[in-house]
This record gives sequence, structure tokens and C-alpha cells, in this order.
Amino acid sequence: MTDAVLLPGFAGHTPPEWLRRRLSEGLAGVVLFSRNIVDPEQVARLTAALRAENPHVLVGTDEETGEVTRLEVATGSSRPGGYALGVVDDPALTEELARDLGLDLAAVGIGIDFAPSADVNSNPRNPVIGLRAFGADPELVARHTRAFIRGLQSAGVAACAKHFPGHGDASVDSHHGVPVVADGGIEQALRPFRAAIAEGVRAVMTGHLLVPSYDPHLPATLSPKVLTGLLREELGFDGVIVTDGIEMTSVSGPYGIGGAAARALAAGADAICVGGESYDEATIDAMRDAILTAVTEGLLPEERLADAARRVRELALWTTSPGSTDGAGGTADTTRAGGGIGMVAARRALRVTRRASPPVLPLTDAPHVVELAPETHMAIDKATPWGVAGPLAELLPGTTATRFAAGEATGAAIEDLLARITGRGLVLVVRDAHRHPWQAEALRHLLSARPDAVVVEMGLPHRADLGAVHIATYGAARVCGQAAAEVIAGTPIT
Repeated sequence: MTDAVLLPGFAGHTPPEWLRRRLSEGLAGVVLFSRNIVDPEQVARLTAALRAENPHVLVGTDEETGEVTRLEVATGSSRPGGYALGVVDDPALTEELARDLGLDLAAVGIGIDFAPSADVNSNPRNPVIGLRAFGADPELVARHTRAFIRGLQSAGVAACAKHFPGHGDASVDSHHGVPVVADGGIEQALRPFRAAIAEGVRAVMTGHLLVPSYDPHLPATLSPKVLTGLLREELGFDGVIVTDGIEMTSVSGPYGIGGAAARALAAGADAICVGGESYDEATIDAMRDAILTAVTEGLLPEERLADAARRVRELALWTTSPGSTDGAGGTADTTRAGGGIGMVAARRALRVTRRASPPVLPLTDAPHVVELAPETHMAIDKATPWGVAGPLAELLPGTTATRFAAGEATGAAIEDLLARITGRGLVLVVRDAHRHPWQAEALRHLLSARPDAVVVEMGLPHRADLGAVHIATYGAARVCGQAAAEVIAGTPIT
């Protein structure tokens, strides 16, 4: 029964022998990460191999669109993320985009998507949510959370609202520490989750967050007061509770992975997600042993474990049954070729502020692009392409580019670059400059010499009065860069 509540990750593009065996013996399912993905055809073969061992395997992944993509990790997402959708604020568009995503996931055999992020990004310096949220207003986040769930589940893919009870008002990344949810902000943080439950969301993912007003000692993932008392009893959620990666330091640090898994189940979680790294069968064995020990010692009642296994099994049956949808249907005719709906959304999310006279745009000659690249958090695959230089080079052949990481944009390096591009148009691309002082300083240096530059912000906007033209994309997905390039070149990408 212990394997029936585990969702491990694994290494490779095909299932290893140990995973096949565990699936045939009753392992609940798996989580796919970018390390498991080459292209849709390969993913379809992979999930077919998994189902050959267990026809009702629960296959999940983090495909949020935007920054956090698994299926399109090699190219960048063809759909903008939550924040861009919130800026457009058209729930019908959000629903259509989510249905489009759901159809892609279902086509390759993925049954549950750990999305949407229902977090209210009320702290602009949040290091891990940011663009993944629909915004900072609870009502806006709630209506787009509902729309995303409707779209995804109408395509037969279970949605999973995260990170309960809300990771938005935090300044700590729960991959590394334990964020604390302020007492005064908990009701606003809960609003989108209330909306998700009302919409019939199939799963909710826990956040490794401390909520002192409910439990001053245990993070939500390990807290009966939060998972059972709040989520089950007060909010009335009857679906599957999935943990965020149980290997994350915020919960595994004090108890180990197995100990944290057992405590999460005892608190009310149903499925244990593990696999931020390439975990193997030994990790699964250690988790199994810890769960069995918890049952033997009375920490985890056997009936609680049986209830968790039942809930996971019922969700798996829903995701693998023919016609497994919630019957919502799409709200519009979905354009699927070339990620069409994603490009529509990215274009609608752009906000352009022109300050120069005569107008700087469109550029007619190939410019030089400077991209200031910050370190990304662990939920984002660091290899995922982003930026404006690539799509701009397609529209204006001869475009060149320089990318600076932290520590590279020194005064000398900037002066050397400026000397080499005299007479050429300049495009400056930043990402969350408000959280990275080195980006803000490099931008100041570049603009002091080149006030005619075009500034493209691909994170949360910093200041709209920077540069001769300021373009806010509200996202770093591939389509966000393409939409910005179209404005700069005055030419649509076809």
C-alpha cells in the first residue's frame, strides 16, 4: 500500500527496470521532469511504456506554461505564463489557452498537470513565484485560477492548484527554507483556493509554508491543522492532496525524505511527490520503510494510509478513463497550429511606453541586443531559452547579441561593448531587475550612455520610464520574446 501513494521522478528518457517493476507491483505513478523529455513523440512512447506496466498509472508534470515548462524545455514555451494572462485579464482567453495545453498533455499521455499557480504574488520581491502567478490581486487570481482549471480539465487532464495555502506573500524560496505566511494575509491567499475548490479542481498541491495562525510549528505540508483542519474540513476539499517535492530542504531537512513523507500522509496528504533530482529505487525503498515504521509506531494510522491510496487510485482512474473530462468544453475555437493561442495571448499582454520623439521604433537596421540574465530558481529549468535576440535576428538579419550574467556586467565590460556598437540601435533586455541590483546598475550605466535604447522587461516590470521605448512582456516564454521582437521590428512573425 505504501507504493500506492508515491509519485517519484526518475532519470532518463525511458523507464528504468526498477520503475517498470514497481509500477507492475502497484506504484501510484511518476512525475516527469525536463530530464525525461526530448519531444512529444518520445514522451508519448515513454508514457505508453509506463502504462504497459500499469494501465492506470498517474503521470504528472509541472507544465505551467511561461517560465516553468517541461514539454517545451528545449525551445521555451509557446504559451505565456500566468502573470501575462492576468495582465490581459480575459478569463475566456485563459480558459482557451489552458484547454489547448490540456489537449497537448493528453495527447502524450500525461494525466495530471501541477498547475495552475493559485498564489497571490503580493510580495513583488518573491524569489520563486513572480511571473508564475496570475497577479497580485486575489480576485483576479481567483477568476483566472477557475478559468485555467476549467480549460485544463475540459481536455481530460486533472488540474492541481498550488501552493496551498499560498506562496505569494513570501521572500524565501521553499526549496531552501521555510517561508512564513503573515497572519494578516492568509484570507487573501486562500481566496483563489476557495475558487479552485468551487470549480471542482481535482488536486491541490501543498506548499512548504509556515502558517502561524493555523500552526506555528509545522509547515503546511506536515500540518494536520492546515491539511485536514483547514483544507479538508473548513474549505471542504475532497480531491487529492499532493505534496510539493518532499525532498525540498524546508520539510526533509528536519526529518529526512522518508520521515517527511510519513508525516505528510499523517497530516492529510494523499500523494507524495519526490524527484527534484534523479532519485532511484533506494530512495523509494527508504520512503516505504519510513512509512511502514510510522504505521507500526502509531504516527500514521493505517486507515489514513488506505484513504490516501484510495483517493490517488480514483484520480488515476479518472485520468485514464476514455472521455475523462469535466464536460466544460472550450469557450472559443482553439487555434493549435504553431501555438497560435499562445502567441495571441503574448501579443495582448505587451505594454509599450514610447517616450522618444521622433519615434525610435520600428528599427530598420539590425541592432545589438544586450540581455542581462539573472540566476533562476529551481522550479525553472536553467537551460530553457529566453530573450529577444533570437526572434529579432529572424526579423532583422544581422542582429547581434551579448548576454551578461551576474558578475560579468562590469563597468569595463559595458564600456568596451558600447565602444564596439557605436552607431547601431541598442536593445536592452532585463528580467526582474527590481530583485537584482546588478541588473539595475548595469541598466543605469547603459542608458546613461545610450538613452535612445529600447528596454524590454521580461520579468515583473521595474520602471516604465526607462529607455526611449519601454516594452513590458510580463513573461519570459518564447512567445513573449517573439511578441516583443515584432514590436521592435514592426513586422509580425509568421
